[in-house]
Amino acid sequence: MTDIQRDEYCAVAIAEAFRGDGEILISPIGNLPAIGARLARLSFEPGLMLSDGVSKLFGNTPGWGVKGAEKIIEGYVPYRTIFDIVWSGKRHVMMGATQIDKYGNQNIACIGDFKQPKSQLLGMRGAPGNTISHPTSYWVSKHSTRVFVEKVDVVSGVGYDRARELGSAAKYHEIRRVVTNLCVLDFETPDNRMRLRSLHPGVTVDQVVENTGFELVIPDDVPETRAPNAEELRLLREDIDPNGNGKKEVPTEA
Repeated sequence: MTDIQRDEYCAVAIAEAFRGDGEILISPIGNLPAIGARLARLSFEPGLMLSDGVSKLFGNTPGWGVKGAEKIIEGYVPYRTIFDIVWSGKRHVMMGATQIDKYGNQNIACIGDFKQPKSQLLGMRGAPGNTISHPTSYWVSKHSTRVFVEKVDVVSGVGYDRARELGSAAKYHEIRRVVTNLCVLDFETPDNRMRLRSLHPGVTVDQVVENTGFELVIPDDVPETRAPNAEELRLLREDIDPNGNGKKEVPTEA
């Protein structure tokens, strides 16, 4: 399987972030998070409930996101009940990050001083509530020192250092994975600092370090990101992403 593309490795890494979740609500934001979530559901986590981002749960995983495909709705989660799911920890969201630091604090609000920012972004959105209420992962399509910073300008999503200060208020807090176009990162260290978990094929440790604005925890032996098996590759190319939407976020030569 030498023709596996970078976006397909990323899709598998994203799918692996949802392994073991069981029957909970999944909210993947962006093309590749949606592709990875569908791959997880079709391969090893059939109980996942996939949100359309509003109030519907899709039943036909392959058809979701494919132009012209029929959309089968298997459930309805109105806004008035979504907080019951969120606050109980029964949800896993994968968001983006304009900035993220070594403890997983995330910024999607603005760049610069909050009182007079240089650039206005999305705002806080649901990031504070998401990160203290249930598992959260991040997808970063371009790994760089502009994103991976020593200190975020504004804290939107709560990292491990701040979650510890919140005590029981953050009892469901878990930043599970950060998947980028270069590698997979986690926080499975004694002090919950960001760790290099795996490298995508063709990427070196030095390349990741060069594009990260803080010191990562780097194991002595960093494995290669798992490749999709034959069935997963078929699902990605024939059922889930036949139009190649993943490559729009991660080109072949990422």
